[in-house]
Amino acid sequence: MLEFFQNFFTDSLFIPHGHCYLWKPSLVWLNIISDSLIALVYYSIPIVLIYFVHKRKDFPFKWILLLFGAFIVSCGTTHVMDVWTLWHPTYWLSSFIKVITAIISLYTAIALLPIIPQALALPSPAQLEAANCQLKLTLKELENTQSQLIQTEKMSSLGQLVAGIAHEINNPVNFIDGNIVIVNYYIKDLLNLITLSQKCNCHLLSEIQAYIEEIDLDFIKEDLPKILSSIKMGAERISKLVLSLRNFSRLDEAEKKEVDLHEGLDSTLLILQNRLEAKGNHPDIQVIKEYGNLPKVECYPGQLNQVFMNILNNSIDTLKESIIGCRLLVVNAKTTGNQQLTTNNPQIRICTEALDTNQVIIRIADNGCGMTEEIKHKIFDPFYTTKPVGSGTGLGMSISYQIINKHGGQLKCISAPLQGTEFIIQIPIRIKSV
Repeated sequence: MLEFFQNFFTDSLFIPHGHCYLWKPSLVWLNIISDSLIALVYYSIPIVLIYFVHKRKDFPFKWILLLFGAFIVSCGTTHVMDVWTLWHPTYWLSSFIKVITAIISLYTAIALLPIIPQALALPSPAQLEAANCQLKLTLKELENTQSQLIQTEKMSSLGQLVAGIAHEINNPVNFIDGNIVIVNYYIKDLLNLITLSQKCNCHLLSEIQAYIEEIDLDFIKEDLPKILSSIKMGAERISKLVLSLRNFSRLDEAEKKEVDLHEGLDSTLLILQNRLEAKGNHPDIQVIKEYGNLPKVECYPGQLNQVFMNILNNSIDTLKESIIGCRLLVVNAKTTGNQQLTTNNPQIRICTEALDTNQVIIRIADNGCGMTEEIKHKIFDPFYTTKPVGSGTGLGMSISYQIINKHGGQLKCISAPLQGTEFIIQIPIRIKSV
């Protein structure tokens, strides 16, 4: 056995392989170059396979690629041995490498048999095209779902709108209802007085005078016109609220038209009046209007009013949350400088101006606690919301961004912690035809 292994690596028993080529230099070098190139190519293939396996971690047949790589390496080694045995007749070693190559190649061929059905099961180009068509249909369904979600968000805004109007209408209605009772008493008293006057005679003068003093006729004469005036004001208030609702919703104006943007802003503010009033620990939210001289703007009025509603609603929510949140930020901050906010005096400032003959700009700013860069970068993303679960859908600002884009304008947000938030709406005076 020891002698066998000694002969395995010795070259003293046989004539070198180069003798077969009669040691002709041209023939010998031809075989050296060809075998060397073949070996080099064989050795490079496994490197490519390893790189492919590393990059495509999801490839299902990694083991067969690695097995094929081993087969390629062994084949390349046989060609190296062909060059080696030109001068060194270690034919046992060369034959042993060929045996290893044969075993690996046989095992590779056998291992390929069970994966052939799996390979045949891979989708064909036609199947991939069919899958692509199915994906397109799915994408269309997703777009339809998005439209439904947009409609849901619009209905949510309309729900807030109706709640605000119901509250605002309820006040004047209660006022009218309460005053009508008083007016009814006054009228009854006056009718009784008139009845007594009609029966007037000397014996009843003292009785009439006593009744006049009892009902305080002078006060009735003074107060009755005031009550009637208040009733009229309440009725006008109701009429104004209904008109504001119409101006806001613009349900009869689906197409684009020229409108006064200030009317839309005022209607939205009137609808949100209930949310601007003081409640509990929240003080009144002051609205400062700095309206410029705007021309009428060609737009989709109902959609723009929806943008105003979304932004103003967010500003109101921010200011209410800032009463507590900003105080915590101020306490935790080392220095606030001019960043400190007057959270006890929440304000919303609305500025409008015409930039030139083609553009108008609306700025809606609050002095709330602001937002971080991370939140600001996500503010227009669909479904992103900082509100508690159930308090918002996260679509309001995303839809607003789409609406402004539809008008050919821009919607920007400027904000920083403890510096408030400002939304800038810039739209053209005339919508460009597509």
